[in-house]
Amino acid sequence: MKKYILLIIIIGFGTTSCSDYLDSEYIFKDRESLEKIFTDYDKTEQWLARAYSFLTGQCCDVGSKRNTPFVFDDCMYYGDDDVTIDASKGGNMSYNKFHEGGYDEGAFQDTWDRCYNGIRQATIFMQNVDMNDKYKPEEIVDLKAQARFVRAYFYWILLRKYGPIPLVPENGFNYNDSYDDVATPRSSYDVCANYIASEMVIAAKDLPLTREQLSINRPTRGAALATRALALLYAASPLTNGNNDEYAQQLLDDKGNRLLSPEYDESKWAKAAAACKDVMELNVYKLYTTGINTVNTGAFPATIAPPHHDVYSNEDFPNGWANIDPYESYRALFNGTVSSVDNPELIFTRGQNIGGERIKDMVIHQLPSVAKGWNTHGMTQKQVDAYYMNTGDDCPGMNSQYAGYQAYKDRVDNRPRPVGYTSNAQDYKPLSANVSLQYANREPRFYASVAFNGARWYLGNESQQANQNKQVFYYRGGGNGYSNNMFWLRTGIGVMKYVNPSDTYENSDGAKIIDKDEPAIRYADILLMYAEALNELTTSYEVSSWDGIKAYTINRDPEEMRKGIKPVRMRAGVPDYDTPIYDNPAKFRIKLKRERQIELFAEGKRYYDLRRWKDAELEESVPVYGCYTFMTESQKDLFHTPVPISNLSATFSSKMYFWPIKHDELKRNKRLTQNPGWTYND
Repeated sequence: MKKYILLIIIIGFGTTSCSDYLDSEYIFKDRESLEKIFTDYDKTEQWLARAYSFLTGQCCDVGSKRNTPFVFDDCMYYGDDDVTIDASKGGNMSYNKFHEGGYDEGAFQDTWDRCYNGIRQATIFMQNVDMNDKYKPEEIVDLKAQARFVRAYFYWILLRKYGPIPLVPENGFNYNDSYDDVATPRSSYDVCANYIASEMVIAAKDLPLTREQLSINRPTRGAALATRALALLYAASPLTNGNNDEYAQQLLDDKGNRLLSPEYDESKWAKAAAACKDVMELNVYKLYTTGINTVNTGAFPATIAPPHHDVYSNEDFPNGWANIDPYESYRALFNGTVSSVDNPELIFTRGQNIGGERIKDMVIHQLPSVAKGWNTHGMTQKQVDAYYMNTGDDCPGMNSQYAGYQAYKDRVDNRPRPVGYTSNAQDYKPLSANVSLQYANREPRFYASVAFNGARWYLGNESQQANQNKQVFYYRGGGNGYSNNMFWLRTGIGVMKYVNPSDTYENSDGAKIIDKDEPAIRYADILLMYAEALNELTTSYEVSSWDGIKAYTINRDPEEMRKGIKPVRMRAGVPDYDTPIYDNPAKFRIKLKRERQIELFAEGKRYYDLRRWKDAELEESVPVYGCYTFMTESQKDLFHTPVPISNLSATFSSKMYFWPIKHDELKRNKRLTQNPGWTYND
């Protein structure tokens, strides 16, 4: 009888009981079945596929609210599920309940079970796949690396959501030990992040640079290194690096040890920057762009060139925008026009099959009623104001609704918002007639993302031709505006991102909605992370590359920071920042955060960004503003006056930094501690 179980036993982490795992007869039966499984080619493939399957559902990075409510941060909301609040059973949860922290310790907890079951599944695969002689040696190497990536990615999902978590022993537990002896405490945030980073390095050595079409959603070297960069960046951020606030003092393991580092270590930023550079140095990824379109087909309008710039209008991408269509370059990334096979920017994705609440379901809820959509997912005024003018300037009146908040003093434009409306479809392209001039002359990402009042929805699959190129207004009484049911936009501002010109929910079966690949990690994120990490440095560091072949000199070099920011802004058709911005760390930090807010909107990033920056206390507590939706078209000036939206909550308490651990896990693992502010099972 072997003293240690070769398969990983996750006591108190999975859904199987402790007594089952410690029963010796169970162990020998399981061992016998493993030999049968891993000497059979099909069953071995199925075992790894099952490990991947746990990455779906609540383990997705981007999806609709019943899987990933974290996509709905302070910039995007949902208006349905207002009454049906049953999150404790994995069901629906209202936006207000979510943003008030009013959920309990049972809400959205499938993540924990899925991750630890996936960790178990992947570890067993790594320990047993060598039995199978049906694979070539190089195939075994790749399969093991895939399983290692999957296992480390599960830990990354857990760390991001729950904070410091237990790391399960590599070789399992001694089955002769008592339950209390095998109970596992939480490791510190740094230990967890460094473990994920080290595991991803091991995986990267054996993963290929690219995948063929049939396996395009399997991890590559870049996916491993990008996840490593994410883990290291989060570990360098204010929440976990030098945090000595009351919350951090309360986040302890069962022996009273701090789980968030109270000592600030600047070198963590250098390591994060070097990890991003490792991805960049692969020379595999680039930002997706499309060429200039000279023909206006409605759904694919002719390219609208940004205002003339003496440099960027004459330079090709990435040094300028002379040869690209900024609007379509950004829009096509998300709406299904570009597949994962053809997308050079996509580093990791689960593809289109991410579970029941897919991006496709988000689109159903974004579509207006004229497209038979639910008309319930919308955007806040804060996000509208974040987008730049097409000149790169702030929009007049930006964040004026927050002028009384001292923390917004550097982000408020005191000029009055534009008044008046367009009179035709020619003077302020791409605006049609009767649209507020507040929405004129904005940057291309605005028009690819914002369904403003009077925006045109192309809806190419609508059977009624009159609805195929439809201008949609959100005035009360107009069909898509305020109503006595849940199907209206609380802010009078919708979301166009992810919507394909062919999408419609006609017949209510979703068949006419184009499938979208999940943008879990894309290259634009890595570039912005690189600039962010460099900005926090005050001295120079020598950091080895991931494979130890070379050393990087990492310091706050504005030219290196431009490598992260400038391509993103060139693709967006907006000028790069002036030198004084790059030279000032505080000003650059504000710009960087705003760039992430715009570029990564509705991709599930900002919810976690606000927490790692410790900005959630402000950003999620200021009132949600939008249009005055109770106004009719005859009162359109009032409609376009930003007002607080009383039925969208805005609050933050420190307990919301990390998700609560469910009571069942605390009962099973006696050494597991709860996150501050949440209850135990007693």
